Amino acid sequence: MFPRFITKSIHAYLDYPVAFGLMAMPFLFGLGQGNILAFWLSVVTGIAAFFLTILTDHQLGVFRILPYSLHLAVDGLVGIAFVIAPLLLGFTGIEFWYYMVLGLTVLAVVGLHKSEESVADA
Repeated sequence: MFPRFITKSIHAYLDYPVAFGLMAMPFLFGLGQGNILAFWLSVVTGIAAFFLTILTDHQLGVFRILPYSLHLAVDGLVGIAFVIAPLLLGFTGIEFWYYMVLGLTVLAVVGLHKSEESVADA
């Protein structure tokens, strides 16, 4: 079993930079040259991630309406979507690798999440 070390607090501090990165990186990497969906998928996901973060019940959430467990589930679905998208949508080159690497990274972060019970026991 892999060690789970990403706490709710660590995850909260990753959320805002990831959301803004998802919005900015398509411009920086020139995504959309091969398939315009490669550009917009990241931008729209970044905007959604920003709103998800401000609505999540963790210390950096602004309104704290949504349970953190829902936030993690959405992150997991985004990771899966990012791994599947380049295959389904025919992304190539940088667009393929952008989504593949981000998707696998998101899945790793979700998979390495340390449950609150584990944190309390430590």
